[in-house]
Amino acid sequence: MNKDSSKKKAGISLKERNKGLLMVCLGASMWGGSGVAGQYLLQDCGFSTEWLVVSRMLLAGVIFLAADICLYKENIFCVWTDRKDAKEILLFSILGMLAVQYTYFACIKEGNAAAAAVLQYLMPIIIVGYTAITVRRFPQYLEILCAAMAVGGTILLVTHGSLDSLAISPLALFWGLASAVAAAFYTMQPKRLIRKWRPTLVVGWGMLLGGLALSGICPPWQFSGSWNDMAALIYAYIIVFGTVVAFGCYLGSIKYIQPAEAGMLGSLEPLAAIIFSMMFLGASFGLMDVLGTALILGTVFLLARRKDGEQQK
Repeated sequence: MNKDSSKKKAGISLKERNKGLLMVCLGASMWGGSGVAGQYLLQDCGFSTEWLVVSRMLLAGVIFLAADICLYKENIFCVWTDRKDAKEILLFSILGMLAVQYTYFACIKEGNAAAAAVLQYLMPIIIVGYTAITVRRFPQYLEILCAAMAVGGTILLVTHGSLDSLAISPLALFWGLASAVAAAFYTMQPKRLIRKWRPTLVVGWGMLLGGLALSGICPPWQFSGSWNDMAALIYAYIIVFGTVVAFGCYLGSIKYIQPAEAGMLGSLEPLAAIIFSMMFLGASFGLMDVLGTALILGTVFLLARRKDGEQQK
C-alpha cells in the first residue's frame, strides 16, 4: 500500500499540483477571514471570547468526527485503546487546540485580527529555538537571520517604530505571543498521532475535548452579546469555512504538494487578515505596519524554503 501511494505521489500531474496549491491558499485565506469575522463578533456584537471559542470547538469537533465516520467508516474511539495515544490526545486538545484558539481570539478581542495573525506567525521561530535546544545544536546562520527579522518585525508592528508607545495594547501583545507558543506546540506535538491515525480523527477529538474542557468554565448555553442577521451569517462562516473547510483544504493539500510548500503558503493567513481588515473593518495600515508584516512573513518563507531544500537533498 505504501509503495502504491508513493508511486501515486511521484506521478502527480501539473493539474493535481495546481489543485493542491489552490487548496492550501483557500484554507489559509479562510483562516485569515475567520480572524476578521471573529473581530466583528467580539468587538461589535459583544460576544465573549470564551463563548466563541467553546462553541466553535464543540461544533467543529462534532463535524470533524462525523466526517471521519463518513469518509473512513471506522471506529472513532480507536485512539483511546492505547494509553500513550490517549495521553497525547488530551495534551493536544488542551495545550494545543484549546490554547491556540483561545489566545488567538483573546488577542483579537484586545487588539485586532491582523496583529493577532501576524504575531501568531512568530511560531516558526519558537519551533527553531526549541529544536536547537532539544537536539543541542546551535542555530544556523539562516535561523539567526530569521529570528532577527521576526523580532524586528514584531517591534515595528506593535510600536510603529516608536518605543515610547505601543500600537497595540500590552495585553494584546501578551495574547499574541502566547498564541505563537500555543501554535508551535500545536504544530509539533501531534505529528506522531497524525501519522499513526488520521488528521480528521486527531483534529476532531482535539477540537471536541478542548471545547468540553472550556465548557466547565464557560458553558456554551451561557451566551452574552447581541445576535442579528449579520452576526449569525458571520458565525456560520467561522464554524463552516473558517474552521472545518479551512482545515480540510489545508490538510487535503498535502496529498498533492509537499508539506513544506503547504507551510509556506499557510503564511497567506496573516496577509488575508490584513486585507480583509482593510476591506470590511476600515482598518488602516501605515508603512511601519507593512514593513513589520513583511519581515515576519519573510521568516516563514525563508524557513519553509530551507526545509524544502533539506527535503530535496
